[in-house]
Amino acid sequence: MLSGFLDYLKVEKGLAPLTISAYTSDIGQFAEYLQKSRRTLTSARKNEVRDFIRELFSNQVDGRSVGRKLSALRHLYRYLLLDKVIEHDPTLNIDSPKQWKVLPKALAPSEVETVLASPRPASDRKQAQAIAMRDRAMLEMLYAGALRVSEITGVKLEDLKLDFGYVLVRGKGDKERIVPLGRSAQQALTEYIGAPRRVLTGDKSSPFVFVASGARKLTRQRVWQMVRAASVATGRKASPHMLRHSCATHMVENGADLRTVQTILGHADISTTQVYTHLALDRLKNVYRQHHPRAKRRS
Repeated sequence: MLSGFLDYLKVEKGLAPLTISAYTSDIGQFAEYLQKSRRTLTSARKNEVRDFIRELFSNQVDGRSVGRKLSALRHLYRYLLLDKVIEHDPTLNIDSPKQWKVLPKALAPSEVETVLASPRPASDRKQAQAIAMRDRAMLEMLYAGALRVSEITGVKLEDLKLDFGYVLVRGKGDKERIVPLGRSAQQALTEYIGAPRRVLTGDKSSPFVFVASGARKLTRQRVWQMVRAASVATGRKASPHMLRHSCATHMVENGADLRTVQTILGHADISTTQVYTHLALDRLKNVYRQHHPRAKRRS
């Protein structure tokens, strides 16, 4: 099959040898990917092409390379369709990579629990214990409120309304929004803001909730390092943005309406928030295919 296809690319399409070589490699990569679902190139479906592209983006493959791989698959399936090897083209109506809005994969709820429980004092010293409690409170807030890194480092004491269960967040364009906090986040913050925070500020003062030793403001890099360290136990390399996406994805999966999620995330346009509907739907379909007794049955 592939030898005839390669002749087709060379003779009919007039493609250069280097392009044909790249296409061959791309198609081989897709064939290997299909082995996970026990499918072959001739039995692949549209959702598997989409999942393949999504995985490429998740693995930080650049858009141009993804576009070439999709082009290789389009050529292959048009050839197979003309040759009557298949009846349907699985690449039909697949958006080009430029139109994809690909987000980092969300952590599973169990993985989030592991991350939130990870901060442990490096020693018995009060400062080490204070840092662990600060990190735990930050992780809880990142996941509870889907905050961006710049937002959580900028939260001030006056913005925190724990008695009412929310925090005032200043997002992009200095726009303010009210973000609710669950009981776990409220408890972690209450415990940190007492004695542990005073251990970090010492005899100095700071308007910010989260501080480094000597009342210094936390850097974005330090927050990234903290989240990465907390995710080691999950086997994943999580980021603050992944916790934000996890919050939104889990809310949609549990039935939250998009307008509410849009407000919490601080999205100006609901079309940005709609991506989470697709993520939740993809996961729903995967679970269905794995567990429904007739999902894989063919007539």
